[in-house]
Amino acid sequence: MVLGLRLYETPSEAQACVAEEGTLGNFHATEGHPPVPDTVFKDGTGKDLTLADFKGRGVVLNFWATWCAPCVKEMPQLDRLKGLVAGNGIDVLTVSEDRKGISVVKPFYETNKLYDLAIHIDPGGKLLRAFKGRGLPTTILIDKHGREAGRVTGVAEYDTAEAIDFIRGCLGS
Repeated sequence: MVLGLRLYETPSEAQACVAEEGTLGNFHATEGHPPVPDTVFKDGTGKDLTLADFKGRGVVLNFWATWCAPCVKEMPQLDRLKGLVAGNGIDVLTVSEDRKGISVVKPFYETNKLYDLAIHIDPGGKLLRAFKGRGLPTTILIDKHGREAGRVTGVAEYDTAEAIDFIRGCLGS
């Protein structure tokens, strides 16, 4: 226990988020596993959400934009990943940083046939800033207790067998 918070249920849970080099881009475990911010973002209908709405489930939180070439490359992989890990208690949230919001994101989803991913928008980039994101794409892995387990800054492949196994082991229930 650290400051009265239980960081992991078991020692094996603590080891589950240690990736072999190259498994998930430049994934780095987050030291201290801080709680995620309670910053508001929006779903595709304009409803306010926070990451607390997903507590109890692992979350792959990807920040992206339609103008970001590496982000665009990852989106079909993230769409497949969502379907592959949903049964493991893991959500895949892609949060757009596009300034024009839903007006550019919705046509992008339709054009690229992204059927499994829900649309999420980060008005003003507040959620990305709350995570101290340093560019796009940035992906944060959040454990079922609502703490940051680690992150990938830059491009990664999310639908390889190794990446899927790692995500399931790190975030699955």
